[in-house]
Amino acid sequence: MVAVVYWFRKALRLHDNPALIAAAEGASSLYPVYCLDPKTCSRARGAWTNPNRMRFLLESLADLDASLRKLNSRLIVLHGDPVEALPAACKEWSASRLAYELDYEQYSLRRDKAVRSQAEQAGLEVVTRVGHTLVDPEALLLLSRGAPVTSYDKFRGLLAQELKARPVTTLPPPASLPPPGRTAAPHAIPSLEELGLEPMGDAAVIARGGEGAALRAMEAHLRRRDWIASFEKPKTSPTEMLAGGPFDAGAGRSTTVLSPYLTFGCLSSRLLYERVAAVYAEAAPRHSQPPVSLHGQLLWREFYVCCMHATPNYRRMAGNPICRQISWGEDAALVAAWREGRTGYPWIDAAMTQLRREGWIHHLARHAVACFLTRGDLWQSWETGAAVFEEYLLDADEAINFGNWMWLSCSCFFYQYFRCYSPVAFPQKYDKQGAYVRHWLPQLARLPAKYIYEPWKAPIAVQKEAGCIIGVDYPKPIVDHQAAAA
Repeated sequence: MVAVVYWFRKALRLHDNPALIAAAEGASSLYPVYCLDPKTCSRARGAWTNPNRMRFLLESLADLDASLRKLNSRLIVLHGDPVEALPAACKEWSASRLAYELDYEQYSLRRDKAVRSQAEQAGLEVVTRVGHTLVDPEALLLLSRGAPVTSYDKFRGLLAQELKARPVTTLPPPASLPPPGRTAAPHAIPSLEELGLEPMGDAAVIARGGEGAALRAMEAHLRRRDWIASFEKPKTSPTEMLAGGPFDAGAGRSTTVLSPYLTFGCLSSRLLYERVAAVYAEAAPRHSQPPVSLHGQLLWREFYVCCMHATPNYRRMAGNPICRQISWGEDAALVAAWREGRTGYPWIDAAMTQLRREGWIHHLARHAVACFLTRGDLWQSWETGAAVFEEYLLDADEAINFGNWMWLSCSCFFYQYFRCYSPVAFPQKYDKQGAYVRHWLPQLARLPAKYIYEPWKAPIAVQKEAGCIIGVDYPKPIVDHQAAAA
């Protein structure tokens, strides 16, 4: 009799899950577990978790549990530090094997090292597999001789070598799984309230969690074959936000909004890569190319994961060998105004409001607010901005988030990046009437389009007519953009 514990972390799915398949091989009983770590999942225990992201996680766990039950299994939710909870569970269930998918985030590496040590000391076999990326980051590091690669083009060359040697392949979901033993306690999926979090309401939902929702959203997008083939990320609009539409995720947005599903592993990046490749094959040679294509977006993800895995202190400036050392300002009032959408620049404030409410903003909006906080206007540290994004984003991927903040702050990747996003001129290219601003900042909804991005310039009579007095109902600018960006 072989009892096996399979530890779900990011791969919250059954399709293309190599670690799950490996866990089930030769097992007479399989205990699928998810561990709610107080370091990441409980406000009550001192670790703040955004309720929007936790809602997405709990929906994903419920979907996973429903899928497992169709296979005569179920999800067992553990509470506590995995370093303590997992060995205890393995002992309770007399498990001889512990399996999980590899994770390369810095906290995860420390946690997993401790878990592996405990498991091996207890005599357990530990089985791991790569599943969150297209290829094994370790293989790419061998090609780069262990050095972080900060050039996307150079990285693409290394990735091409690895893909030639080991092409992307996917696994079907298991047709059956060994049932958990009778000793498995009925650890249920908690509610937000039980975790000490307040629901944010359906108005804040841009994407429902779960493998089912992920696959439906992917299939809906893939049916737009011409759009998939011609997709170029920089040509999409950061201000599209219409409600309703045919997709489970990102209805009315100009991009796929599949990133939260990739972050949580509800959708396999390899499956998405394969399916997009099939569309490209039909459209060949007329389809977009990296870095702007949909394949290009997946390669960016690989690029940042590989860079993170090779870089000590990736999350911060000090001790980070790839990061430029800059004397950023330390003004808590400026950071708070940016974070809370009180900068006095409607485009910036609308984007930050959307971020807090939905947990998602378009990549160009991310660029704009990051530039505004760092080298464009406020000259505050990129670490501060990355931490705010990590708190609010549904797709808060450590590798991508911290890498992008280094990039946009001109701290790495681009060291002489002169382009600054104007908080006035830039959004006008996409939304001259300011519909996006009016949606997220209703206090400005009645302002004439002439003043929607510069409300402080509106005559007092216009402000009164619009019911919005600048400095009272909406803040004055906290910085002069022209002077700051000069």
